[in-house]
Amino acid sequence: MKPIRKILLAALAAVSLAAPQGAVAQDTQSALSQDSVIESIKRSGVLKVGMSTFVPWAMRDKNGDLIGFEIDVATKLAEDMGVEVEFVPTAWDGIIPALIAGKFDVIIGGMSVTPARNLTVNFTAPYAHSSVGVMAHIAESEGKTWPDDFNASDVTFSCRRGATPCEYIKAHFPKATLRLFDDQAQVVQEVLNGNATVMLSSQPLPAFTIYENPDVVFAPTDVMIDPSSESFAVRKGDPDALNFFNNWILVRTQDGWLEERHDYWFGGRPWADLVAE
Repeated sequence: MKPIRKILLAALAAVSLAAPQGAVAQDTQSALSQDSVIESIKRSGVLKVGMSTFVPWAMRDKNGDLIGFEIDVATKLAEDMGVEVEFVPTAWDGIIPALIAGKFDVIIGGMSVTPARNLTVNFTAPYAHSSVGVMAHIAESEGKTWPDDFNASDVTFSCRRGATPCEYIKAHFPKATLRLFDDQAQVVQEVLNGNATVMLSSQPLPAFTIYENPDVVFAPTDVMIDPSSESFAVRKGDPDALNFFNNWILVRTQDGWLEERHDYWFGGRPWADLVAE
């Protein structure tokens, strides 16, 4: 057999072998795309968002409707996808299991990225950044200096169950009592009532509460504690969802929309009159 004929036959054989493999790859890609939550959202016409109320990320206005930074973000995301948005309020300590169980499509709820959470869910690029603030009851904290004097048996911390500040409290204040609540409003009220000495929570909630109650609570420190990045959380094994959400965050960061909305909700309280006391 002439050398040129051998080369041609080999080339034809390679093409015939490559065709089925290419078809398999296409079938695999198609199957992965169909399984993506993005395709599911497009088919249903609804983006289901898991969230939990937390000032000013998400809260109820005087009419009982949801407002806040997360509500704006999720609503804009759904608008850009050409679908409706449905919010699924969920207890914070059960929100990741609910996502995995398929109760909603994505968590958009001011969730900080942590290695422990990342073992269970995938996180998008950050769309917001925050830090933890401290708010203490003035009378219950008399004579105490932050942080050493708060690591004592006569000090009680209040914290929202499942929130990252709870782990910080356990690690840095092991001698104190830690009381956990499902609702952030309960956490705040415990300190305002003097039933708890101090709380740690994402800013600007501590700063807003101190501003409203200067005779009752104060900030024992102005040091930035545990800076964090907030991201959307999605189920593992869905690269299309990560790709779409990451690029949406990129676009809305570049055009300034995310910054403008964040400044509105976190830069002051122009929305205060909308919220029930």
